[in-house]
Amino acid sequence: MDDVKVIIDQIPIRYDWASHIMLLGIVQGLFLTLVIFLRAKRTSAIHLFGWVILIQCIVFADVYLCYTGLMKYVIHLNDSTEFLVLLIAPSLYFFLFTLLERQAFTLKRHWPHLLLPVLYFISQTNYYTSPEAVKLNAYLGAYHHNLGFVDVHEDLNYSYHFIKDRFRWLVMASFTFYFILTTRLVYHASKKGLVSPKNIKVDRYKFSRHTIIVFLILGLALFIVFSNFDDDGGDHYLGVLETLTTFITSFFILSESRFFEKSWISDKYETMATDSLQFESIEAFMDSSQYYADQEASLKNVAEKLDANANMVSKLINSNTGMNFNDYINQKRILLSKERLLDDDFSHLTVEAIGQTVGFNSKSAFYNAFKKHVGQSPSAYVKEKKTSKRF
Repeated sequence: MDDVKVIIDQIPIRYDWASHIMLLGIVQGLFLTLVIFLRAKRTSAIHLFGWVILIQCIVFADVYLCYTGLMKYVIHLNDSTEFLVLLIAPSLYFFLFTLLERQAFTLKRHWPHLLLPVLYFISQTNYYTSPEAVKLNAYLGAYHHNLGFVDVHEDLNYSYHFIKDRFRWLVMASFTFYFILTTRLVYHASKKGLVSPKNIKVDRYKFSRHTIIVFLILGLALFIVFSNFDDDGGDHYLGVLETLTTFITSFFILSESRFFEKSWISDKYETMATDSLQFESIEAFMDSSQYYADQEASLKNVAEKLDANANMVSKLINSNTGMNFNDYINQKRILLSKERLLDDDFSHLTVEAIGQTVGFNSKSAFYNAFKKHVGQSPSAYVKEKKTSKRF
């Protein structure tokens, strides 16, 4: 123990531009996580995004402690977050999957994605339970070769090194695999032809594309750092990059904040009666009554039927779907029209007439909306479906 204390005392404390930037990113990330957890529903994609940021903050807090030398005060925690590094890529994928597919992440369905970090954690059990001297040597080997190492007299099992020595390759494999999955996910989402209203600066599809770019940049940065540093000495560059992405993310979130809207403090939008209104109530009303198929359907009428404020209804639809009211009901109309176009019970009607039955008051409005949401005209859609049935 005396040798351990002597070497720990020799570990220098380092503060420079990289450490300051990393600390700034960690603090900002934790603050952003706190805001998300306080404001977002637990079942929402945004809440899952909070976990993505929190995981990264914990990982880079470890990097910060190692880089500055402050790890010497908590040496028993050295390398304790490695399994979380293997969670970064899948957690980003879970977030985008929930965001784009509107399906909740569940352990029952998605547990295979957690196998790698869990198995890695299990493989390192011997290391986690090793004495402080072992963890100090691991830290010295990564950051301070010149200080030497301490003697470890106990008969320890070092079999965990077989996996630990391949940790970097596991990280690269994880990022590559989930970059492919995420790109495929966003590509399929873009093919659906859903477009968010123009007043939204950064919709979920744009945000997803931006995330893929960040994914790619981070993957390239990992490759460059791993190729040029044999130990963990280059991890601070990744920490600086993480700070940059955290502040860019914060900018996008703030740019869509209601704080910048002219109407948010206007008396005409204030209401106490609609605080309890949930988006699920709007969905249930729309689907059960098929009110969207009424040609006279309007935001005002929906709000009246729900005994709610029109602005509140609009906000709930916008925040949960990324669409304004008109796009929201048109999407439902198009889904219903796709069914009726192929339904024999409606075969006696023209395409224009079917458009009228689902709520469109003109042929052009129906064709434009159908092409926007499906990517082709109603006639082309019917022809394609009938052709595929023959084969």
